[in-house]
Amino acid sequence: MIRKQYATPRLKLRTLDERGAPQVLDYVTRNESFLQPWEPSRTPDFFTLERQRELLRFDQSSMALDQLFKVWLCKKEEPDRIIGSIALSNIVRGVFQSCHLGYRLDGEEANRGYMAEALQAVVAVAFGELKLHRIEANIMPRNAASLRLVEKLGFQPEGLARQYLKINGKWEDHIHMTLINEEME
Repeated sequence: MIRKQYATPRLKLRTLDERGAPQVLDYVTRNESFLQPWEPSRTPDFFTLERQRELLRFDQSSMALDQLFKVWLCKKEEPDRIIGSIALSNIVRGVFQSCHLGYRLDGEEANRGYMAEALQAVVAVAFGELKLHRIEANIMPRNAASLRLVEKLGFQPEGLARQYLKINGKWEDHIHMTLINEEME
């Protein structure tokens, strides 16, 4: 059973159910323009309480099926204000034992080391509790800060995926970065 809350020196990382929708809505609304270049195009209903409740319910059901692990980030001194999220999605078991990594951070909190701190904790969960062998992160070549972040964590490039994801209305190339759980060798 995966815990519902984790801690780093400065952060709390926790899973949320639909009761967290007001906090998530506040986060996505505050960061709409900051996140727009890095995420899929959002329709107006995305920025509603009901849509955020639906998404959180979907996350909970995906986590129950062992297809997703997702935590929301808050600073310890502001436990009710979300500043980001990290997801291990598309978890595949069997001979693969792999997932995709996705993360996002509040624009006002960038360049303070919060995401590196949180990702270290999530990688530990992925390799320790979830027993995954491989984490895959796909990052647009123009997102230099994100590439530097995963490289600091030990991710290695495995190639370029052309027109990999439709981001902000445009098919974007992504650099395929991976981190292998060497303890499983």
